[in-house]
Amino acid sequence: MSTPSPARRGLGRRLRIKHGRDFARVRLAGQRTVQGCLVANWMRLPDGAASRLGVVVSKKVGGAVVRSRAKRWMRETFRLHRQELSAPVDLVLVARNSILQQGFAGVEKDFLKTMRKVGLLDE
Repeated sequence: MSTPSPARRGLGRRLRIKHGRDFARVRLAGQRTVQGCLVANWMRLPDGAASRLGVVVSKKVGGAVVRSRAKRWMRETFRLHRQELSAPVDLVLVARNSILQQGFAGVEKDFLKTMRKVGLLDE
């Protein structure tokens, strides 16, 4: 297996929530807020831990291509602003139907507004 090039962008596997038990833990033990096209569930982690992201897009949002686009938008937004988070968190973003009309800029705006609202974004 080859190592990825330094120019490779994207959200690495270690920064993603992958297991159902982790999604459930964040949903049950964490906090929740709704903002625009996103529902955010988060749980603070101990200092020194890496923030991780999980994304959920229901089939009600659209077909496979649309759902994949929504996931890419949410992951890219997290990747771009991960360093600005004030504390490490496990974050699960759930797309709402309105994500289709928002585009990437709208998803990014809703993400930033949500993180500021709950006090997780450094100013």
